[in-house]
Amino acid sequence: MTQKILILTALASELNGATAPAGVDVIYTGVGKVNAASTATAAILQHQPQLVINFGTAGKINPNVDGLLEIASVIQRDMLAIPLAERGVTPLSDEPSSYASGHGDARCGTGDSFVTAGDAWLTAQGVDVVDMELFAIAHTCHRYGVPWRAFKFITDTADDNAADHWNDNVHRGADLFWERLRTMLTA
Repeated sequence: MTQKILILTALASELNGATAPAGVDVIYTGVGKVNAASTATAAILQHQPQLVINFGTAGKINPNVDGLLEIASVIQRDMLAIPLAERGVTPLSDEPSSYASGHGDARCGTGDSFVTAGDAWLTAQGVDVVDMELFAIAHTCHRYGVPWRAFKFITDTADDNAADHWNDNVHRGADLFWERLRTMLTA
């Protein structure tokens, strides 16, 4: 793979201080959709990548998933403008309410909240994991015509103990991600 690749990650602690392979730029977005969208926009315009990869941590909704997942699609879990649009849909907009990467098989629900309790809507939408940045990154990539992929490491079970478990596990997915990236680069 000889593409110019840009990795967007919310926090340095998620990548555990590792150095990216040659030809791969890493940019930290900060937490949340606004930070992710504005940083992704600036990064795409400045770096002109051929592929954006989002790596980050996630809470799991689907009890059958674990470890490092590649994300196939992402929705907005906190867009709630009823009665103008159903949950997850931005009202008065022609933009998609879901984005697909073309890779992986997990579904992510992005929102500006740390999930600490069950949500039947997430389960009904087939959401496997929840995060706070991917939808904004995928949306920005869509606007600028840049393909994207995403990898999420499950740190917690999106319950009352989520914050403690996230703090304990935030750094544990980095090695798995770098290994997967190196495999992608040599394929």
